[in-house]
Amino acid sequence: MQLQDKVVVITGASSGIGALTAQLLSRRGAIPVLLARSEEKLQQVAAELPGVFGLYVCDVRDEEMVNRVFADILSAYGRIDILLNNAGYGKFADFTEMESAEFDDMMDVNYMGIVRCTKAAVPHMLARGSGQIVNVASMAGKIGSSRAVAYTATKHAVLGFTNALRQELRKRGIVVSAVNPGPIATDFFKIADPSGSYEKNVARMMMTPEHVAEKIVQLMEKGKEEVDLPRLAAIGIRLYGLFPRLADKLTYNAMNRK
Repeated sequence: MQLQDKVVVITGASSGIGALTAQLLSRRGAIPVLLARSEEKLQQVAAELPGVFGLYVCDVRDEEMVNRVFADILSAYGRIDILLNNAGYGKFADFTEMESAEFDDMMDVNYMGIVRCTKAAVPHMLARGSGQIVNVASMAGKIGSSRAVAYTATKHAVLGFTNALRQELRKRGIVVSAVNPGPIATDFFKIADPSGSYEKNVARMMMTPEHVAEKIVQLMEKGKEEVDLPRLAAIGIRLYGLFPRLADKLTYNAMNRK
């Protein structure tokens, strides 16, 4: 897909992967439409964009707001070519330490936020017979680890949703894609692990957000259905699928450093 003049809606666009992806898309001539809860942060991101852009305050937990914002986007631009569902967060803690309300909120943002935004975009894409949904999941959606029970569950849900929706829309002109990154050097860890110990333990495995953003844009351009990051992790995922119990034992020390 040539991204020139494509309208790309990005949730969670006020920082990190969302903001960097918006910059790359803008440089390729696309029209990034930025969504996040903070207008101030969105304005800061928009100031770095070299081309045309859109900006809307939107909380993906609020279905009424999501529907209103997507209706406004369609009214303003006439179409949504690509939806990048990037909004999400994590918190690392022992299962017994986390309140049920924290499970609820994380699922509401990470999973139901994707469901709400996708439901708002897909009918329009079906009417046009084209489009792409890109869901930012995680390697955690494929391999669980300690102190990430709630987060892992949300990403398992995202991958299940993505895989099933891909099959449902496969012959209807819509590509449904998943991006599954490992640890990324972003502000994600300010909430997930305020102590900084996990970041220190996985420093060698940490990817730059610029690298991940570039891979997301490449996935859009190529119309790929899935990418696991980093590349070595993709090999590990395949081995895990073949020998899950053995892989659990062999990777325990590497995967449980929180």
